[in-house]
Amino acid sequence: MKYLILIASLLIVSCNSGKRQFTMAENALDAGREFIDATLKGDFDKANFYMIQDAENKKLLQQYQTKYNAAPKETQFALNQSVINILEVADVTEKETIINYSNSFDKKAHKVKVILANGNWFVDLKYTFDGNL
Repeated sequence: MKYLILIASLLIVSCNSGKRQFTMAENALDAGREFIDATLKGDFDKANFYMIQDAENKKLLQQYQTKYNAAPKETQFALNQSVINILEVADVTEKETIINYSNSFDKKAHKVKVILANGNWFVDLKYTFDGNL
């Protein structure tokens, strides 16, 4: 009986350990930084967690993931090792923040919009490609 309980416990633990847990962001900067870092590292499950869940955002993240996966391994490694440089954090409203950043790999300025929705901060990726930032 002891062995049966031990085996059942191990099965339960092993089934639960496959699912990753992420911590909700405490503020806009944390959400933006977690999202940006995840995309640079190719961790698109994590990036998805910190993103507004709508069809357009999911489509854009999928496109970015496809582009990332098609990049040479050297480029992926360089992105993975790059450092995020926060250039500016602009609070548009108390529920919207624009983060201007670059990374040490491509050194190009990028923008990401983070919004407060249902009490939590999430990246709204579609605004990154919208031009109305």
